[in-house]
Amino acid sequence: MSSTSLSSRYDAIVVGAGHNGLVAAAYLARAGLRVLVLERRPVVGGAVVTEEVFPGYRVSTLAYVLSLLRPAIVRELDLHRHGLRVLLRDPSSFTPLPDGGHLFLGPDRAFTLREIARFDPRDAEAYPRYEAFLETLARVLEPWLDRTPPRIPLPRVRDWPFLLAWMRRVVGLRGQVYHMARLLLGDANALLDRWFHSEALKTTLATDAVIGAWATPSMPGTAYVLFHHVMGETEGRRGVWGYVQGGMGALTQALARAARSHGAHILTRAPVARIRVRQGRVTGVVLADGREFQAPVVLSSATPHITFRQLVAPEHLPEDFLREVKTIPYPAGVAKVHLALKGLPNFKAYPGTEPGPQHRGTIHISPSRAYIEKAFAQALQGRLPEYPMLELTIPSAVDPTVAPPGRHLMQIFVQYVPYRPVEGPWNQVKDRFLTRCLEVLAEYVTNLWNIVEEAHILTPEDLEQEYGLTGGNIFHGAMTPDRLFFFRPVPGYADYRTPVRGLYLGGAGAHPGGGVMGAAGRNAAREVLRDWPRLSKTAGR
Repeated sequence: MSSTSLSSRYDAIVVGAGHNGLVAAAYLARAGLRVLVLERRPVVGGAVVTEEVFPGYRVSTLAYVLSLLRPAIVRELDLHRHGLRVLLRDPSSFTPLPDGGHLFLGPDRAFTLREIARFDPRDAEAYPRYEAFLETLARVLEPWLDRTPPRIPLPRVRDWPFLLAWMRRVVGLRGQVYHMARLLLGDANALLDRWFHSEALKTTLATDAVIGAWATPSMPGTAYVLFHHVMGETEGRRGVWGYVQGGMGALTQALARAARSHGAHILTRAPVARIRVRQGRVTGVVLADGREFQAPVVLSSATPHITFRQLVAPEHLPEDFLREVKTIPYPAGVAKVHLALKGLPNFKAYPGTEPGPQHRGTIHISPSRAYIEKAFAQALQGRLPEYPMLELTIPSAVDPTVAPPGRHLMQIFVQYVPYRPVEGPWNQVKDRFLTRCLEVLAEYVTNLWNIVEEAHILTPEDLEQEYGLTGGNIFHGAMTPDRLFFFRPVPGYADYRTPVRGLYLGGAGAHPGGGVMGAAGRNAAREVLRDWPRLSKTAGR
């Protein structure tokens, strides 16, 4: 909207128009607050955005599939009315193997079990029990996603009904409590080895434990990351991932329309330079161009590093709080490759260039867990891996609107890559690494070099500089056990409030963490509204 129609005073200012920021803005505006959203880029969406990287293509530049978005948000903000359409994928995944074998997994239970049985009949027998096990634990842990973590060690009075109800659920687990503890603290390898025998199945499942993380399946905490990625649902179906029609930006556009429908103002090309604080209270923000906006509430959906070490002057924050913030790790580990194709890939393990099951779901180029470990070991040394782990999607095989007629779009999530390669600065090595990723893919795709028309790569440096992801970390900080629940972003501040009165953190750096969930934005907005009667009085509303 035009800046000439803006007021200088609001009830709440949201810093960043990523999906969490837009969710928070929509809820605050729905409750009657005058809300302004400030986004530094020319388009809303943050890491959930559709951009025309190639002419005529609608590329989901960063986030690329949807499942974790909280159902309550879709329902309460009426996102379907605002244009959200999610296309289910069947099968969900395809793993081609170097020996010519392959494994499909998907929502069709009978088909999936037949696929698994081709590798080991014992695994086909165990798989339904494994899914039931995760479902049982999900029913116990999922309520935490939509809650503000209670204060530790002394919860508030209002926290006790939830805690008591949750403890009854835990008691109902009986002997599975031990397994839940191991899921929260243990490694994915141990979890999968307890259930299965086939390396193809274990490796396919293990990718969910490390996607976007600076960790391998053998490292503690990865069992929870695996679980974190299977807790979602699409169109009421648990564990099913889908494509957003028109690209992931269609989700954030729907959120923006929902926020505007309740009166929120959204201003793009408006980078915030400073959050103003006076006598321990937030008073508003100053933009990079000098414009100022006042509000008794500022909710930041930026990373903790940007919020507390760049936007708020250090004299307004306690030293112990700043010390904790400085310890938050932002390991990178990922790059994103986009390919404009003039045809569909022909996989050696499942030939065909007409749209088929091998093109619809997520395609895993990581034939073993040892392969994943080796890629990580090389990145840990600062080297670009010789054989990176590749996670491919071809959304145009399901949603033709994202590519021109007769063309296709491939998106590749690449792990692991160092933040600063020893081979040289990213601007010198990115093209060489992009070529290496394609060479690895060509070992599985016979016609790759004939169908690639254009290629584009985003490095950790790009993710940080262009999209505001500190260190190139897509989760706004590590999601290890010591950085979750009561400890996110730092101990003592898991309730979205900060040491500055009226300043809230509502992005992925807050509970419950990364992924396109929207839970942090919704939960933070709820806490703002809880405090609003007191804040509005001091603001003189």
